[in-house]
Amino acid sequence: MNLSLHATADPANEAAESLLAGWLSSGRVRTLMVAAGNSPLDLYQRIALRKLALPQLRVFALDEYVGVPLEEPRNCANLLRRTVAEAWNLQPDQFFTISSLPEDALASVQAQERRIEAAGGLDAIVLGLGQNGHLGFNEPGSAPDSVGRVLDLESISVEANRLWFGGHYAPNQGVTVGLKTVLAARRVIILAYGSHKTAAVRAMTRGPISSACPASFLQSHPEVHLFLDRAAAGS
Repeated sequence: MNLSLHATADPANEAAESLLAGWLSSGRVRTLMVAAGNSPLDLYQRIALRKLALPQLRVFALDEYVGVPLEEPRNCANLLRRTVAEAWNLQPDQFFTISSLPEDALASVQAQERRIEAAGGLDAIVLGLGQNGHLGFNEPGSAPDSVGRVLDLESISVEANRLWFGGHYAPNQGVTVGLKTVLAARRVIILAYGSHKTAAVRAMTRGPISSACPASFLQSHPEVHLFLDRAAAGS
């Protein structure tokens, strides 16, 4: 695991930007999975400002809240459409999302995984780190060979969802691409900022490799780039 430690999130995102922009510009990354949430948003904006020509890139959403309306601007699909697809000047057929509707969520994530497999897998993935060590909505207990599915969320994740939606929604289910697809990505960028992520960072990097902390499976990955601020690192 390649650790990039910085005083604050700003220089950490600058370093992550340099790495991701290099991958995209070189053409080495043509299939990219992106996470929503607060941590990666500055990175996405930085890439947008570079105005890269990316006609060959295909971008896949990692997960989605279940039970949130399709038109809700803060759901994963709409957030990523604004901050990645539109901001990076991608065409509609370059960007693939997962449905938040309970009746469609499972079929939608299964279709997402089939698209990724047909594309030859993921060249890279951008991840945030959940406070309980989850990746996407792959909560503790998720196996490394897990596939796309709908999950019940732990209370810490439900509370994070409530805060994200300003109290308007507090989804207790999520739909996510499985760890099998996430861990098969050839390159991984993972961002963790703030003291509320310290315990998860410690479990991910120093704890046993276990489904108790799904992010710990990244210890065995051949190319992971972890970007931390000092608060998340506990230093």
